[in-house]
Amino acid sequence: MEIIQMNAEELKDPTGILPGQRYEVMIEIEVPEDDELYTPSGMYIKGIYVREEASSKLAQYAIIERGSETYLDFALEEEEEQALVAYCDEKI
Repeated sequence: MEIIQMNAEELKDPTGILPGQRYEVMIEIEVPEDDELYTPSGMYIKGIYVREEASSKLAQYAIIERGSETYLDFALEEEEEQALVAYCDEKI
């Protein structure tokens, strides 16, 4: 999996109940043709990235096929998810 680009928008918590900062992220990815996630039209990951004092994580995400906007029923492998979090840490 290769990360092509990312867009992020900070989500405001008007109540102040949720700790840390939250961002809605759209991460365009490219996967090799021999990967089970591969689709010819491409895909992106839409998720919620959370940054707290001591850690950061993807609180939730969905993998979406570009063009048809179909949600793909796959989960990222742990190292792929960690790579996305590291990318978000660096870019946000």
